[in-house]
Amino acid sequence: MSHEALVERLFDTLVSGNRQAVRAFVSEVCSRGMTPEALISDVFWPTYTMIDTMHRKDQMTTIAHHMATRLLRVMVDQAALRLTQQPSNNRRVFAVCGPQDPDELGAQMAVDLLEASGFTVTFAGGGVASDEILAQVQETQPDVLLLFASAPSDLPGIRAMIDQINEIGAVRNLQIVVGGGVFNRAKGLAEEIGADLWAENPSELVHNMLNQPQRRAAPAQQSVGKKRKLRSAA
Repeated sequence: MSHEALVERLFDTLVSGNRQAVRAFVSEVCSRGMTPEALISDVFWPTYTMIDTMHRKDQMTTIAHHMATRLLRVMVDQAALRLTQQPSNNRRVFAVCGPQDPDELGAQMAVDLLEASGFTVTFAGGGVASDEILAQVQETQPDVLLLFASAPSDLPGIRAMIDQINEIGAVRNLQIVVGGGVFNRAKGLAEEIGADLWAENPSELVHNMLNQPQRRAAPAQQSVGKKRKLRSAA
């Protein structure tokens, strides 16, 4: 069965709220040899994006959306326990996301795969003020600040925080990484706000962070926010 067919089948089962059927589906897929990594990347993530898209377009009832996202989170938790843990790569990540439960679900998949790939991750979830995020970054000095599955309402704070980090040099060699959420719905936004690296989904995120740890935004890209402020003042 193709990944697309698996996604369609899981989606239909999730929105029905049938917990036993969802567990049976996951057990069946795993028994066929699908790894937990592939289950999260190729089945859970596309199903999550389908649910999110349909909900934003008012093509799904609130009840169906809540049942689907909460049940999918249970399955993600169980799959995460089966992930093969790679040796530490000595890179520390501080991660946050958008304020809603679905945002945290999307970010959780990214965080779980990053941890399994050798990153040490601290995940604060959503609804954290940008000044608190900046203070945490300054205090703990992570290698990466990850803003995954952010909401549109987060953007003003993210823009200002990135500008401030670049302006004051809050953390030397800090890599700012974004992805998912609003960044997937607005192409070019990640580069515009001065992010160093970006990805559309968790598997791409892991690949990019493993292979491009030194990538940083160009100086002209980092000054976008500052130029915007100057134009507004004028």
